[in-house]
Amino acid sequence: MPRMESWLKLSHSQLSPRKQHRLLEVFGDPAAVLSATTEALSQIGGLTEADVAHLRSVNRTFAVASVQEKLRAAGAVATTLRDATYPRPLRNIADPPVVLYVRGQWHDSDERSVALVGTRRPTNYGRVIAEDIGAALAQRGIVVVSGMAAGVDTAAHRGALGASGRTIAVFGCGIDVIYPRENRSLARDIAASGALLSEYSCGVKPDPWRFPARNRLLSGLTMGTVVIEAPENSGALITADFAAEQGREVFAVPGSIKTGKSKGCHALIQDGAKLVDGVEDILSELRLDSVPVVTDRPAPLPADLSPAEQCVVRVLPFSEMHVDEVIRAAGLSAADTNASLMLLEIKGIVRRLPGGMFLRTR
Repeated sequence: MPRMESWLKLSHSQLSPRKQHRLLEVFGDPAAVLSATTEALSQIGGLTEADVAHLRSVNRTFAVASVQEKLRAAGAVATTLRDATYPRPLRNIADPPVVLYVRGQWHDSDERSVALVGTRRPTNYGRVIAEDIGAALAQRGIVVVSGMAAGVDTAAHRGALGASGRTIAVFGCGIDVIYPRENRSLARDIAASGALLSEYSCGVKPDPWRFPARNRLLSGLTMGTVVIEAPENSGALITADFAAEQGREVFAVPGSIKTGKSKGCHALIQDGAKLVDGVEDILSELRLDSVPVVTDRPAPLPADLSPAEQCVVRVLPFSEMHVDEVIRAAGLSAADTNASLMLLEIKGIVRRLPGGMFLRTR
């Protein structure tokens, strides 16, 4: 059996990563696991009859060629736990994926990274802080890792991209499944200059239970996790817990005591997380404060902007501007201006704020 074929079969066996690792410890490699007798498998502690049945089924019926074709179509590759291309930080966490799916490229230098996580429904303050910290880290050459969810994650990725930095998104669904769908252009931009990672192969739906498990990868890839606007019981707090268990640093940004959006952050600080008053707090704690700021790289813009879009970009500042002012400054009709703003927002170049306000992000 070809080497990658056996790894793909094991990763699709419906067994948990922990059970897959136990089998590898006993049998040595996936091919040996799949060829083991039912009697030998039954002697493995914690393995159920259903687990053995899944292994038998996947070995007989799994369509490896179909999966490999789907990966090629998605521009993704599979890397195994024993490949040199597998991210080294993940090797040292509990229950890493035996196979990781990648769009874009993982570099060894990506180990100098920080995870930014938080609520999917942030305040304007939370969005701005996430984007600012993402940009500031990217300007120091630090890779920004997040989950590409709506809200804080999206702002963190866009901040890094706007500073011409590298950013990595870790999915809680198949490597070819963009969630949320409105982040399709963001996913393309991330893959073009950074990487998209998932422990799930093509077509796997973004079921809610997959995201807490995904969070161990967010924290495990990085030197530290920064939580920005997390209410009580936020999924971002799960990432912080994983970071602490993995021996990574945990940071939290304080927020308003009136909105309830930062209760989780405040609880983390009370429990010993490092309070973030600015990016220097993160860099100092991680001993990255000697890295110089990169200020001479222009933020890249797509080459296919229409004349109207180019006009709007030229007049729109990186601070807030009301749509009426944009119309006047651009000298375009209201219809053309609004259409351009909508397209630029889809492309991740403009951000819409409450009250008819807009700002440029790259």
